[in-house]
Amino acid sequence: MTAVAELVSVGRALRSAVDRLEPNTWAVAAYHFGWVDAVGRPSGSDPAGGGKGVRARLALLSAQAAGAPAEVGLPGAVAVELLHNFSLVHDDVMDGDLQRRHRRTVWAVFGVPAAILTGSALQALALEVVLDPPTPAGARAAELLARTSRALVGGQFCDLDFERRESVTVAECTAMAAGKTGALVVSSAAVGAVLAGAGRDTVAALERYAEHVGLAFQLEDDLLGIWGDPAVTGKPALADLRARKKSLPVAAALATGGPAADRLRAWLATPSPPPGRPVEDLAELRAVAGLVEQAGGRVWAAAEAARQVALAEQALVGAPVEPDAAVELAGLARSLLGRSA
Repeated sequence: MTAVAELVSVGRALRSAVDRLEPNTWAVAAYHFGWVDAVGRPSGSDPAGGGKGVRARLALLSAQAAGAPAEVGLPGAVAVELLHNFSLVHDDVMDGDLQRRHRRTVWAVFGVPAAILTGSALQALALEVVLDPPTPAGARAAELLARTSRALVGGQFCDLDFERRESVTVAECTAMAAGKTGALVVSSAAVGAVLAGAGRDTVAALERYAEHVGLAFQLEDDLLGIWGDPAVTGKPALADLRARKKSLPVAAALATGGPAADRLRAWLATPSPPPGRPVEDLAELRAVAGLVEQAGGRVWAAAEAARQVALAEQALVGAPVEPDAAVELAGLARSLLGRSA
């Protein structure tokens, strides 16, 4: 099965799962995934139901890595997509973001209460999917997803705390990313193998691989959050700087301690503008992005992403996983690089 065919399969299963929601929740969730517009009219969407589909592919590949057909990992692929989108819906509320995937965010259209309820429904549905029908492997997968949810929440708490601080260290930012982004990537790379009944050594090897993939993924997203094209990101230009996010490139820039880092730290200490501020501040934000670059944050983040991908590939060498799946997993890790270009 090709990667596109796999994502189409995940998309269909995802829609089938979301159809279990009661009508009001379904309408909001379907809008978030891009299946309908704000008044419920059908609209176009990508095969994976929105987003990049990396987590879903990892879940299918992890089943193959354990020697099972990719289809064995399909409930896990759907579950990690549901968990991911639960976190996106809630994150947009907390961050006050008005745009995602080239359209208005759920809370901006339907209100904060509806967004909170819908995100929570997607989180619960993720567990339901892997527990239907109930099996020992499904129970292990549900436990994995529950732990992942706790890690996601912990990472988000750190992210919110960072917004109130003038600076954070690279180590702190990396630890936050391990929870907010990395935990779900690790879960994605393990859940298919768990559903396939894989042994602990295989699952552990996939988790080690995914720890590095998750950090590379976050680094590339952080680069996109500052220098990405809005046509690619689906968010306004320089969105992360507008929100005063202490992302990894920013943390690395602050750590240099030079004049550019000092000016960046002073700017971060100024109050964040309210959501929807007019675009005339783009020149200021571009100047701040220049400070991050002058202080070395951009170069460091790109190099560190490449290093993490190399470590991910190394984690597969000699691991108890199927060779063909290991090749595809390594290729998937490499494909993350350069998304910020």
